[in-house]
Amino acid sequence: MSVVGIIVVLAVLAVATAVGLVVRARAGRVRATRPTESVDETSGWALAGLAPDPDDRVLLLQLSSPVCAPCRQTAAALTELAEQETGLRHVEIDVAEDAETARTLHVMRTPTTIAFARDGRELLRVSGVPRRQELLDALDTELAARR
Repeated sequence: MSVVGIIVVLAVLAVATAVGLVVRARAGRVRATRPTESVDETSGWALAGLAPDPDDRVLLLQLSSPVCAPCRQTAAALTELAEQETGLRHVEIDVAEDAETARTLHVMRTPTTIAFARDGRELLRVSGVPRRQELLDALDTELAARR
């Protein structure tokens, strides 16, 4: 292999490593979304085919795929969280069975969890397994409305 070939291989490895580290660092972090003005058919409640129960404050809509190990971990964590926190509701959608919902919400990776307020506003997104305390802190204002 020539010197140029070795340099190219090393450069590709360096770039791939940097991209991998950035993706890994961002996984599970809560990202606030821009507030939406109107509630329509892209509301998580409507996409899940649900209406909020009287106690529901926030819907955690998880988009998963059947071959995704982190999706199973996310589902277990969010189910437990919803059981422990009053006002939280968790629904999981399999993108293999409902690809249209993933397209509507512009989801490119699983697991992705999107939190929707009771009135349908998108509050935040998490790609990867959510960090429990960071998620609760981000949802505190919406959940506090019920307390």
